[in-house]
Amino acid sequence: MKSAQKKSKQIEAIVLKSNVKQDVYQNTLGAFNILKEALRELVEEYSTNLKSKINDEALPTFHEKGPFEAEFRLAADMLLFSMHTNVFVFNREHPVWKTEYIKDDPLNSYCGIINIYNFLSDSFKYNRMQDIGYLIARIFVNRENHFFVEGKRQSGELVKDFKNDLISKETIKQILDTAIRYAIEFDLLVPPYDQVKIASVEQMKEEIYHSKMQTGKRVGFKFNSDDI
Repeated sequence: MKSAQKKSKQIEAIVLKSNVKQDVYQNTLGAFNILKEALRELVEEYSTNLKSKINDEALPTFHEKGPFEAEFRLAADMLLFSMHTNVFVFNREHPVWKTEYIKDDPLNSYCGIINIYNFLSDSFKYNRMQDIGYLIARIFVNRENHFFVEGKRQSGELVKDFKNDLISKETIKQILDTAIRYAIEFDLLVPPYDQVKIASVEQMKEEIYHSKMQTGKRVGFKFNSDDI
């Protein structure tokens, strides 16, 4: 192949992938904006139903932390939503490559990611920087605005629906409902005795002043042992 032809093909590949990645980015950002709207609506819905049943401090709140981050607090739990600004492709072992949708057009495998983390509300309230959060779900969105979800309580079979499932407020609310339900049912356990039996003077001073002893819902336990 002549040098000019090689250069032409390289330019075509660059243009094609650049356009695909830009489409993926815009779709993922659009999905994240829909997600934030859904969270605002959930705050109103939960507040209406819980107002007379729980302390006001435990009522849900929503905070937009910027174009790519948002948080939803409900009682002792906080869900942190983070959109990655880059576009990814899956490793060759991922089950998405077994779907006809991707086999027919590998460019459909390029996806943006929205991560959902579960933290304790007090971790942020008391600035406990050593506390642990858990990735409980991540949403993948491609150039055609199709999506699937990986995470706790999310079936691997959802990858098979990648060809048909389109992002919408309704589908996002279903994802949020699953994530919130999982976070509420994922209880805080007492850490193993051997993990906390020794403490330095500095640690105790910080603990007394800031309540900073490392806390997480499963500190010292394997997270995957909690799968149901």
